[in-house]
Amino acid sequence: MDWDAVSAIAEVIGAIAIVVSLIYVGVQVNDGTRAARSATASDAASVMQAWYLEVGSDAQKSKLFLNGMANPDAFSREEFYQFTMMLHAGFLAFQNAYYLSQEGTLDGGLQRSITNVMLAVKDQPGFHLYWNDRKQMFNPSFVGFVDNLLESDERLPLATYPVPQQDE
Repeated sequence: MDWDAVSAIAEVIGAIAIVVSLIYVGVQVNDGTRAARSATASDAASVMQAWYLEVGSDAQKSKLFLNGMANPDAFSREEFYQFTMMLHAGFLAFQNAYYLSQEGTLDGGLQRSITNVMLAVKDQPGFHLYWNDRKQMFNPSFVGFVDNLLESDERLPLATYPVPQQDE
């Protein structure tokens, strides 16, 4: 038996096994990445859904949101605090989605749909009052992102968010 030939065959088989292993690992990493992106999208959507459900299914919270957007100066101290906390919860979700999108974990299309929420209300007095009061609590790159949205001409129709002009 020629041990050099056996050794050469073993090296070829070992090299093939390494290539097959690397392909397998690559497929697994790709599947893991896809699963992580799906989970991230689901989590981001769930957070926004929970916020909408909380605000939209309670008459008091809905009124607080609508009136706060249109005329926050008419609020009592306690109402303004509630309005601020309500918006802050939403903005924490916005910031999270922004960062996940920046790192490539969250699909840009989903990030865009979340950004559209801000575009729908960005001209409302309550939005500006909240943002000017609280933006220092957010990461500077997210602040820059929101400030750029506020300065842009891009808008969604107010019918998306039927915000009253005065307390209804």
